[in-house]
Amino acid sequence: MKFRAKIVDTACLNHFTRVSNMIAKLAKTCTLRISPDKLNFILSDRVANGGVSMWCELEQENFFSEFQMEGVSAENNEIYLELTSENLSRALKTAQNARALKIKLTNKHFPCLTVSIELLSVSSSSRVVTHDIPVKVIPRKLWKDLQEPTVPDADVSIYLPVLKTMKSVVEKMKNISNHLIIEANLNGELNLKIETELVCVTTHFKDLGNPPLASENASQDRNLEQMAEVHIDIRKLLQFLAGQQVNPTKATCRPTELPLGSTLGGHIYCGLVCRASHVESGCSLNSMNDDHRSAAHVQLTLQQVSL
Repeated sequence: MKFRAKIVDTACLNHFTRVSNMIAKLAKTCTLRISPDKLNFILSDRVANGGVSMWCELEQENFFSEFQMEGVSAENNEIYLELTSENLSRALKTAQNARALKIKLTNKHFPCLTVSIELLSVSSSSRVVTHDIPVKVIPRKLWKDLQEPTVPDADVSIYLPVLKTMKSVVEKMKNISNHLIIEANLNGELNLKIETELVCVTTHFKDLGNPPLASENASQDRNLEQMAEVHIDIRKLLQFLAGQQVNPTKATCRPTELPLGSTLGGHIYCGLVCRASHVESGCSLNSMNDDHRSAAHVQLTLQQVSL
């Protein structure tokens, strides 16, 4: 197995760093999948046990000026590595204003992802800072557990308010309840609500707009005013909102209700569209960048709260 890549564009380097920082805030460990045309960061904790699942996709041609890899075999030309998310994020923090960043799979008595950062010194001469990040090579028999999650159709799709505003509201609600109710309809209305025995608090957002749903028949028979409602763990939503580092220009939310009698409160699909990236989160996610120049795609799954 071989892998080496290089980033020289400052904007690409900064964006790669922000993606790494976001992943580090979501989980302690992650899987890095390397293929000839993409890098994937994967979190695959069991959602039923309260874990977080994420699928982050980076098109290598949008980030790297050089990219070479050889997988485990010609038939399975991929590499799966397990690493500590914070180690990569910490290494990339030294890459601010770097001239170039090199990443290479090495063996230094144990498998490593070696990150070499070329920096300019005060005298204008360059110096290189190197970080060796320990990794674990994942055997092929476990690859089947690290595939992209499937995403069902949603009942409603709605654009979210400014995420900083939404985060501020949810943080205040966290002090009252651990559970959050999210309601949305096809008329551009979104409600964030908490209910306890002593108090009921609701924050209303209007005129947010509704992007088209993937399924043409999804909204044909649905009343525009009818709310789709889901119950989620407020801490899981805050975990995602606090981890956003990719400066989205557009965010969408798509609640999907479960059948009556289900033990879970439904699903939420949130997509963040950025100039250079596409980030999705929620109980499952799916959306596309408007200009189809998406360089990063993240899919996050949040545990649902029993009703």
